[in-house]
This record gives sequence, C-alpha cells and structure tokens, in this order.
Amino acid sequence: MRDASVGFQCPSCVAEGAKSTRSGRTAYGGLRPTNASITSLAIIVANVGVWLAIVLTGGRASQLIDLLALRPNGGCVVGNRIADVPEAACPGTWLYSVDGGDYWQLVTNMFTHVQVWHIAFNMLALWVLGPQMELATGRARFLALYLLSGMAASTLVYWASPEFQATLGASGAIFGLMGALLVVVLKVGGDVRSVLMWIAINFVVTFLWAGISWQGHLGGFIGGVVIAGIIVYAPRTRRTLWQVLGLTAYSALLVVAIVLRTLQLV
Repeated sequence: MRDASVGFQCPSCVAEGAKSTRSGRTAYGGLRPTNASITSLAIIVANVGVWLAIVLTGGRASQLIDLLALRPNGGCVVGNRIADVPEAACPGTWLYSVDGGDYWQLVTNMFTHVQVWHIAFNMLALWVLGPQMELATGRARFLALYLLSGMAASTLVYWASPEFQATLGASGAIFGLMGALLVVVLKVGGDVRSVLMWIAINFVVTFLWAGISWQGHLGGFIGGVVIAGIIVYAPRTRRTLWQVLGLTAYSALLVVAIVLRTLQLV
C-alpha cells in the first residue's frame, strides 16, 4: 500500500481529547496519556527497523519482502507457472502467501516498506494523526484503532487484489486514522469540510497513481470509520464493555472474511 501527501491537524479533536468523563480519562473512556506521542513513536520505530532490515538485506531483492508482504496466493513458481508441490520439493522459487498458511503477512505487511519516500510519507502521516487520535481516545483504544484498521486493509487486499501480487505498507492503517478523524470531527460537531477535502485528495491520488493499492486504502478507511464509530458512539453507561464487545465482534468478522477467502483460494 502506498500513501499520498499528508498533513492535517484537528483542533476540535485535541480539544475533545482534553476533556475527561472522570479524572484521568479521555472523552471516550480511555486512560488519558501523559505523552500522546509515545505509541505513534513506537510504531514508527518498528516500521523503520523493518525497513532498515530490508535495505541491509538487498532492498528490492531482499527475501524479507517475500516473507513479510501480503500475497493472497502463492506456492512453487517454476518458470511462468505455479507447480503443485510442497515447499520442500519446490525446484523453483517459493512464494509465501496467506492462503498457504503464512497468516502473519496480514499483520507484517503494514510494517513493511522498501522505498524511502514510501516509509517517509506514511510515518509523517502517522506522526501527524497518531498523537491526536491517541489524545482523543487513549492509548489502548488508539492501538486497537491502528491495528484493526490495518487488518481491515489487509482483509480487503486479500479479497480484491490480484492473487499473486505482493502488497505492503502502513497506509491502510493510516487511512484508517483518516476515517477515525472524520468520525471524531462529526461527533464533536466540528467543520468537516477541510477533513473531507483532505481525504478526497488522498483518494484521488490513490486511484490515479499507478501501483497504489486502492484495496488497502479503501479497506483501511472503512475499517477506521467503523472502529472509531464503536469507540466514539458507545453508550456512556458501561462504555468500556460496549467498546470491547464491539471491537471483538468486528475482529471476529474480519477473521470470518479471512477464513472464507482462504477456503476459496485453496
């Protein structure tokens, strides 16, 4: 997944995040972070660490890309065809894939980059959006928002991308933060016009720039909207319980979608 230009701040989100329903809590029930940048910084460090490992092991030719990027279908490539043989007996190149049991790719792809501009754009977007969303929701809820948005992106990529195409990058999760930002602005009654314009520009670039995974961007955005809706609109009474139940149900739906796609490909 590749991301477009970034750069947006939401004063209304920051103001909402500064409120508390009770001492030490954010407006949406999470523990108020003392430093709202720590989680985003930790994610950035993880992404940079993986990127450096790829650069040091061959860049585009690194075997880590085949291992960590999301590929729906794979197997043993011999010449221009896929041979129906196990990995141990493969006489050609083995392509790791989700349908082959390499389910970690659904997560690791969102921490994997090759080009320096790709990781730079994505990490800049995370640094801009992440602390705002963490301040509004709390650390645990922000982490759930980021990771589940990335998983939603991976799920749509798994269903809608070409079977043997590898997809990588954090921008599915970043688009999830964009969707969450829109939900929060709507919740606090802020002016959504600038947010919608910014999101629209990113989607226009997504569909016009060759090589960008629209599946990842769209899946992440939809995931972010749904996840933020669960967090933000949960009833105040027993809010945490409703949020946990909602996020658990959403995670279960993603798992079901992944299993169904795997059964279809096998």
